[in-house]
Amino acid sequence: MQGRILWADDEIELLKPHILFLESKGYEVVSVNNGASAVDESNANEFDIIFLDENMPGITGLEALSRIKKHRPYVPVVMITRSEEERIMEEAIGSNIADYLIKPVNPNQILLSIKKNLDKSKLVSQKTNSDYQQEFRELGMQLNSRLDKHEWTEVYEKLVYWEIELDRIEDSGMTEILNMQKREANTQFSRFIEDNYLNWLNGVEESPQMVHTLIKKRINPMLDNEDPFVIVIDNLRYDQWKMISPIVSKYFSISSEEIIYSILPTATQYARNAFFAGLMPSEIARRFPNLWKSEQDEGSKNTHEKDFLESNLKQLGRDIRWSYNKITNLDAGKRLADNFSELLTNSLNVIVYNFVDVLSHARTEMEVIRELAENESAYRSITVSWFEHSPLHDILKKCAESGRKVVITTDHGTVRVTNPVKIVGERNTNTNLRYKVGRNLSYKEKEVFRVSNPDDAFLPKSGLSSEFIFAKNDDYFVYANNYNQYVNYYGNTFQHGGVSLEEMLIPYIELSPK
Repeated sequence: MQGRILWADDEIELLKPHILFLESKGYEVVSVNNGASAVDESNANEFDIIFLDENMPGITGLEALSRIKKHRPYVPVVMITRSEEERIMEEAIGSNIADYLIKPVNPNQILLSIKKNLDKSKLVSQKTNSDYQQEFRELGMQLNSRLDKHEWTEVYEKLVYWEIELDRIEDSGMTEILNMQKREANTQFSRFIEDNYLNWLNGVEESPQMVHTLIKKRINPMLDNEDPFVIVIDNLRYDQWKMISPIVSKYFSISSEEIIYSILPTATQYARNAFFAGLMPSEIARRFPNLWKSEQDEGSKNTHEKDFLESNLKQLGRDIRWSYNKITNLDAGKRLADNFSELLTNSLNVIVYNFVDVLSHARTEMEVIRELAENESAYRSITVSWFEHSPLHDILKKCAESGRKVVITTDHGTVRVTNPVKIVGERNTNTNLRYKVGRNLSYKEKEVFRVSNPDDAFLPKSGLSSEFIFAKNDDYFVYANNYNQYVNYYGNTFQHGGVSLEEMLIPYIELSPK
């Protein structure tokens, strides 16, 4: 049996051909000719879907709907009426009906409504799987060709699209195939970065849009007449942006959505300082020797972002009123939202929001967060839940109300690491799991992206013979000492600093208020 249907209509005898049609399709139909009987049947028996005529004597369809929903709140109810009166439509829709049909209805309309409500998840699953199977072949052919910097962003967009689409269906059989394809894509992308990254930085090849030139090339032109808000959400991946974008789209039109490249290491100390300074890390260290923090220095490495931004704006010739705010906890976010009007006198407002970064670190350190965000899908979901209830959501609504343009971006993403790679280093080697800098590092060269001369990557030297190595794909560095302990603690956590699609290909969004 396909499903049980309750159909209430005071002219039910005239609908006998419709009922016979549905029964021929495998549905069981229980018919009644008034609203009171519909309520009684619904209370006494389980139905998969209910059809209600709106205009019945005695208890009307709308009254029956209200009573049915009290007892059976989740059963889909389809309202059928001769009336096209707007008030009736609004009341029915406000009562959470599943569909609204205008008489006369034909059997195929009824069947379509049933399938839309009862079989939608199965049909969507079948269609999604079929579409991805076709895309799988096309992506496979793309990955076997030599992709350029722009084609890689297109491939990543497609992979993220299918990750989110497959999340939405009940049949997850294709998800593991997608994960395998994504791992293959990350392997190929790592080779691409090894072959091209240093050439971009040194002018051998034309570089893509990268994070350290973002203010100069994208944001600076806006300062002529748009007075933007620039919101830097630390660790915001492209897939997380795609999940929150429907919420943002309630208030803004997306005038530009672009994937740009972060720099290496894809870590806050390097990438975000580069974003604000408009310089690569070694250039920052030379120009601001008292402000740049090396790997060996104690304390936060990002305490001078405002100074770097001020210098960058001066270099760009911008003598404007501007603000910089870093939000690291809920109270700070609420205070900024409450004092939002004070920001409207500025030509530029920059807000750094740290929640996503905090989430990724908390997932490593707190068991409850690990359980809430046990995989990529859950990680995306918890980001949406946070955003919906965050002060940042309130701030964005106020930006829209004030008519201000908004930029949303980040400095780097994060990747879920699953494959431990052994490394040996001196005691003062940095602790990051996705990159190491130091002397006398011991590792398997094929497992890392090695920069033997930091100058080539515009990275500060910590010693005469220091080098940088970067983990690729979903690898993470583990010392031989206490190997099993580190693997158990850090495996399946979200990290950043290395080479992967998730860390290096980051969103840059321009929003215009509706």
